[in-house]
Amino acid sequence: MLSLENIVRNPEDARSALVRRGEDPPIDQILELDSQRKSLIQAADTDRALRNTVSKTIGREKRKPTTKEIAEMRETGDRIKSYESDLESVLSEMNAVLLSLPNMPLEGVPDGMDEESNIIVRTSEGDTSSHGNAHWDVAPRLGILDLEAGASIAGARFFVLKGKGAKLQRALAAWMLDVQTEQHGYMEIDPPLLVRPETMTGSGNLPKFKDNLYRDEETDLWLIPTAEVALNGLHQGQIIDPGILPLKYVAQTPSFRKEHASAGRDVRGIKRVHQFEKVEMFRYVEPENSEAALEEMLNEAEELCKRLNLTHRVLELCAGDIGFQSAKTYDIEVWSPGSAEWLEVSSISTCTDFQARRNNTRYRREAGDSTKFPHTLNGSGLALPRIWIAIIENGLQPDGSVVIPDELVPYTGWDQIESVS
Repeated sequence: MLSLENIVRNPEDARSALVRRGEDPPIDQILELDSQRKSLIQAADTDRALRNTVSKTIGREKRKPTTKEIAEMRETGDRIKSYESDLESVLSEMNAVLLSLPNMPLEGVPDGMDEESNIIVRTSEGDTSSHGNAHWDVAPRLGILDLEAGASIAGARFFVLKGKGAKLQRALAAWMLDVQTEQHGYMEIDPPLLVRPETMTGSGNLPKFKDNLYRDEETDLWLIPTAEVALNGLHQGQIIDPGILPLKYVAQTPSFRKEHASAGRDVRGIKRVHQFEKVEMFRYVEPENSEAALEEMLNEAEELCKRLNLTHRVLELCAGDIGFQSAKTYDIEVWSPGSAEWLEVSSISTCTDFQARRNNTRYRREAGDSTKFPHTLNGSGLALPRIWIAIIENGLQPDGSVVIPDELVPYTGWDQIESVS
C-alpha cells in the first residue's frame, strides 16, 4: 500500500509515478477524502473537548446537570457518533482506493508500457540456435511427460510428469533449495498452500487479481499463486526486534493460477499452466539495504542458470511491465532451442515498503526506537517447469536421449534420460 502521507505531501510526484505505470491515479479523490478525514476528526475532537469541559464544570461545581445541559450533551454525543460513523465510511473508501493502487516505480526504472520497452542488461555466452524439437514432442516420446493424462485428470493446461521426468523436477527443486540454504544463507520454510484473504491482500494479490486466483468459497481460503504470498505473511501484524534484519527465507511450493492473462498466447506444452512448482526467495531488509539486496538476489538466481549451463539473459522491466507490488524488477530468461524462444524463469523484485504497509509489518532499529516499515524483496530461484523445459531441449542428443547438467547428477543418480524409440 502506498503511503497516504507521501501522497498528500507530494501529490504531483505520486501522480507522475503512477502515470508511468499506465494508471489514471485518483489523486484528487484521495486528497478530497483526506480533507474529509481531517475535518471529521477535528469536528469530533472539538465536541469531545466541549463535552469534557461541561462535565468538569459540573463536577467542580458539585451539582447536577441542568435539563438544558443534559439536552445539549445528548445532542453533542449524537454529533460525535455521526462524525465517527462518517469517518468510518471515509476511511473505508480511502482504504479501498489505496488498496487498488500499484506500487510506484523507483527512479531509474525505464519508461514504457509493455515488454517491448524492457531493457536487456546482459546476455550470457552460449548457443542461441534452434533445433526445432520442442519439449511437447520430445518429452512424451521419452515417456516423461503425459499431457493427455493431465487434461483427462484436471483439464486443459495441467500435465503429468512421469519416471525420470518427475525425478528431474524433484532433483531441480532439491538442488536449488540446497544452494539457497547452504550457500546463500536462506532459511527453508514449508508454508501453507491455502491462505486467508488478509494474507492475499497483504501480498498485493487481493483485491486486484481475485479473478486469477483459486478460492475455496466455504472457508474463504485462497490457493497461493506463489510462495511469496505465504512468506510475506510470516510477520504480518508483527514488530520485528532490533538486530534481526535481514531475514532471508526460501520455499518450494506449487503455484496455482488461472492464467486468464495468457489467453490467446502460445500455450503449447507446459510453458503456461495452472499449477507449477517454484522455489521462491524472499527477504525482509532495512530500507537503505534494499537496492543492494535486489542485486544480490539477482546474482543468486542467475548463478543457478550458469551452473546449469543454460544460455540466459537479464532484463530490466519498464515501468508499465513490472508487477503490481513491485517498484523495480529484473527478469531472467533462458534460451529454449526446441521452441526457439526465451523463457522467463525468474523475476526478482523489490517491493520497497508496499507489502509491509499492507501487512502492518514493522521493525525497530534499536530498542525503544519508533517502528518503521521494512522493505520486502522476492524472486524465483527458479521456476519450474520452464527450467525443466530448458534442460530437456538444451540436453537433447542426436539419438533422442537427453543429457542433464552435471550439477543435478548427485540428485538424480543418473546423467541422462534415454530414448525409448
